[in-house]
Amino acid sequence: MTTVNVLTKGRPKQPRRRVSGGATVADVARHAGVSAMTVSRVTNGDPGVAQATREKVDAAIAALGYVPNAAARSLAGARQTRIALLHANPSAAYLSEFLMGCLAQATLGDAMVVVEQHDPPETAQALMDRLRKHRIDAVLLPPPLCDDAAVIAALEREGLAIARIATGAPDLAGQAVTIDDRAAAHAMTAHLLALGHVRLGFIAGNPNQTASALRLAGYRDALAKAGIAADPDLIAEGDFTYRSGLLGAERLLALPDRPTAIFASNDDMAAATVAAAHRLGFDVPRDLSVTGFDDTAMATATWPELTTIRQPIAAMSQAAVRLLIEAVRRGDTPTFRHERLDFELITRGSDGPAPQLR
Repeated sequence: MTTVNVLTKGRPKQPRRRVSGGATVADVARHAGVSAMTVSRVTNGDPGVAQATREKVDAAIAALGYVPNAAARSLAGARQTRIALLHANPSAAYLSEFLMGCLAQATLGDAMVVVEQHDPPETAQALMDRLRKHRIDAVLLPPPLCDDAAVIAALEREGLAIARIATGAPDLAGQAVTIDDRAAAHAMTAHLLALGHVRLGFIAGNPNQTASALRLAGYRDALAKAGIAADPDLIAEGDFTYRSGLLGAERLLALPDRPTAIFASNDDMAAATVAAAHRLGFDVPRDLSVTGFDDTAMATATWPELTTIRQPIAAMSQAAVRLLIEAVRRGDTPTFRHERLDFELITRGSDGPAPQLR
């Protein structure tokens, strides 16, 4: 039997090749149960794709390790979106989680992320000059910049798409991705009350962030529901830094009638509370229960590991990048869209029954 090669321009037709271990658009389409065109629309940030379909495709991409071909997309005429991540957050753990989500979605959407720090005394106008230099199309604003009125106003005047993450006032401008901070703080306070803690301390977050007030309100809501009057002496000021957590914990633990549990508004301050308790000779959680908020890497880097509220930071930043890519490619940057993700109470080793119940 003679084997005949079908020739194309004088050369045998070769089977399609792929990089070892690399998935193709067709692989993703089969895995997700959709067409290759739908996969292409998702990776290009097409806003016309249903959310359920988008989630199936994103899950298939993650499972197969598919990397979109940016060069091919460029030839097809798609424009790469340039997104600035502006930060002024003192928590390295928070920023690390946030950046992971940004980069994951930027890869899927063929966007470029430019990381820029903005702190006083830089003016909003100087910041705009930097963004113009980098030809930025859209801006991510994590806390505390998500609540910075001067920055938001300057970005709006510049005509840039904005996504605000973890703000307590999501209806002010642009896109927003949040959780229900008030409900989350209520859930954690109720959890500690159910363990028998009546003297329940709270370390507040930075007042320059709207979410801080919501977490304090959730703490007070749960106390009121349990018929317990909020004691101002049990509320310590903080600013989300480890140092402020140390100072707040030391003040609370020096009270004549000290708390048996302390709920800190983020994991950095909760970890500092554990350290302060150990230094003062208190066992955690036998003598003092400590809980945090966010579930960053800090929550499992301290001993005992922290019971905390899991704020899906990476998923929130990923959703924000997707919203920005869609807004830029639609060309309607003023559009307001708000997505609220779920939180979860994660129990570990830093909390337990109140000492009088042991």
